[in-house]
Amino acid sequence: MDIISQLQEQVNTIAAIAFNTFGTLQRDAPPVRLSPNYPEPPAPAAGAGASAATATAAQPTATNTVAANPTTEESPSNNIAEQPKLLSAELVKAAKQFDALVAALPLSEGGEEAQLTRIAQLQAENDLVGQELQKQLEAAEKELKQVRELFNEAADNCLNLKKPD
Repeated sequence: MDIISQLQEQVNTIAAIAFNTFGTLQRDAPPVRLSPNYPEPPAPAAGAGASAATATAAQPTATNTVAANPTTEESPSNNIAEQPKLLSAELVKAAKQFDALVAALPLSEGGEEAQLTRIAQLQAENDLVGQELQKQLEAAEKELKQVRELFNEAADNCLNLKKPD
């Protein structure tokens, strides 16, 4: 794969990593209070006794905190906390690979005028090769036409040699 294709592939990789990183951060981000003065959302109207029970259950106590929080090895929140670090490290790694590919690009020699001269030479060479290929195509089409005529003639001769039943 040439260097330009590798650069394009690396840009696509960086874009995919960034897209996944932003999506993961958005998905896994904990809710944040906009302002301490912002009111709590109203509780569902299921009855006064039910709302008091849910309010009491929502407050952490020593017993339900231990039971609700699994160990750190099993905790999915631990993975969520580490995920931004892993994703950002992956993004930095991809960016460094891109920088390495850019550094591997050949340097232009002689400036813009030399590049334009080289482009003109390459276009002239391309035109010559194109004319040569066009001549070969025309010769091949002519030969194909001759082969078809000979084939048709041979087929007609075979049909004419066949005795009628």
